[in-house]
Amino acid sequence: MTTPPPGQVDPATKYARILPSHKVATMGSCFAQHLAKHISTSGLNYYAPESAPLGMSELVATQKNYGVFSARYGNIYTVRQAVQLFERAFGNFSPIDGIWERNGRFVDAFRPQVEPEGYGSVAAVRDDTVSHLNYVRNVFTKADWFIFTLGLTEAWRSRQDGAVYPTAPGVAGGEFDSSKYEFINFSCEEVQADLCLLIEKIQSVNPDVQILLTVSPVPLIATYENRHVWVSTTYSKAALRVAADVAERCYRSVIYFPSYEIITSPAAGGRYYADDLRQVTEIGVKHVMRVLLNTFFRIKVILFQPWILPCRL
Repeated sequence: MTTPPPGQVDPATKYARILPSHKVATMGSCFAQHLAKHISTSGLNYYAPESAPLGMSELVATQKNYGVFSARYGNIYTVRQAVQLFERAFGNFSPIDGIWERNGRFVDAFRPQVEPEGYGSVAAVRDDTVSHLNYVRNVFTKADWFIFTLGLTEAWRSRQDGAVYPTAPGVAGGEFDSSKYEFINFSCEEVQADLCLLIEKIQSVNPDVQILLTVSPVPLIATYENRHVWVSTTYSKAALRVAADVAERCYRSVIYFPSYEIITSPAAGGRYYADDLRQVTEIGVKHVMRVLLNTFFRIKVILFQPWILPCRL
């Protein structure tokens, strides 16, 4: 038996204070949805400027991705996606191929599942995208805490302008065309560079923001690489974890929170995974949130990092 018991393991060693008045925003992969759900009911001030219209039921609002994250961007699986979302929100990047057809309707290629039934016209997609990006700017500029969960390194990319999509063209809209799209598995160096770039861009519009990085413990369900999915999962999580470590050492305002380690620790003995060995159970999420709240919300000690280094990648 471990000492302390598995449910009491607390590997967090970096501390900062989240005040009740601080706006806490979330972005990232599917595991980030768990964090958003618990943060919104924890007593923290969950910042979600893109909220559901008055009168919309909670069920429909969730289906349309209101409140799932701080804005309706859906899952942001790769760091490159997040960088490009920032660039789009501030008018620095306009993708060539941003609207896909699906079953006679239309979807935003960068968040194809936020409207389950799609949009009735291309103009409707464009109008909603403009509104959405306004809220995204608010997330980046007004959050006091920005929690970003790193999820994947594999993605699909436009050959025309380098735009990165959350799903392969043809899965949730559009059609796959190898002359237009290509598979990309970002290298460890690329992930590190993208993460440093994202942090610096956020700081440029929000100098006082604190950034909390986590790595999703959810394994890949499939891989496009010619190897076993477990091998691809190991690479992806290792690259993301190293990138988070580099970022924490480079930037005083960045802290890594070990949710990945809590869920995957040998002390947990696999108890925090469902029978499919992928999905994290509610008891595992509660362990993560208990440590998160004890570390950042109730403990007032602030530890400064004396080893801050310039980021050179």
